[in-house]
Amino acid sequence: MAQDEDPSIKHFQELVSEVADPTSIQIRANALVARLKALNRNANATTRSCKQATTEARHDMDQTHLGLQNLLYEKRHLEKEIDKCRQFASIYQDVPLYSLTEFKIMAPPEARSDDVLQNPHQLMLNRLSFELVERQRLDQRRKELTAQKEELLKQSKLKLATVESVKTQIESLMKAAADIQKKVDELVPALPPSTATTPAPS
Repeated sequence: MAQDEDPSIKHFQELVSEVADPTSIQIRANALVARLKALNRNANATTRSCKQATTEARHDMDQTHLGLQNLLYEKRHLEKEIDKCRQFASIYQDVPLYSLTEFKIMAPPEARSDDVLQNPHQLMLNRLSFELVERQRLDQRRKELTAQKEELLKQSKLKLATVESVKTQIESLMKAAADIQKKVDELVPALPPSTATTPAPS
């Protein structure tokens, strides 16, 4: 007989092997059956408890695995985005900027401090900002010059129109004077030959 055998089984075996009073046997048998039922209930309860713990542990493990899969997916996604950013060719690389020497001379002092000049990233940002400000300033200046040019052209057209008007009036006056001179010549008789040397009235 195994050492870890349940005592109830041993009692059953003793009960079967003994020749005793039937009432005593019945009482002992009922007690043993009750004991067996209790053991069976305990075994079922333990089984249910183990199943529940196993189910909860499996659920926790599934959740952990799902979280791990999500993290791995996010990691792969971020790595792809990082690669895209590294391969991205920004337009700033093709923008013609003031040279570094010109920037150091022309930029405001706060944009070209020693700390900025030691930081390549901040230096590039400041150079781009300075380039933008300069282009906006030059664009504004170009607009002002264009407006001045248009105003000068407008004034020139007005003066040209005035000159043309005066020219037309002068031509009209000259034509009228020529007509008057012609009529005067027709009205004044020709002078005799003896007085031909006398200067004609002007």
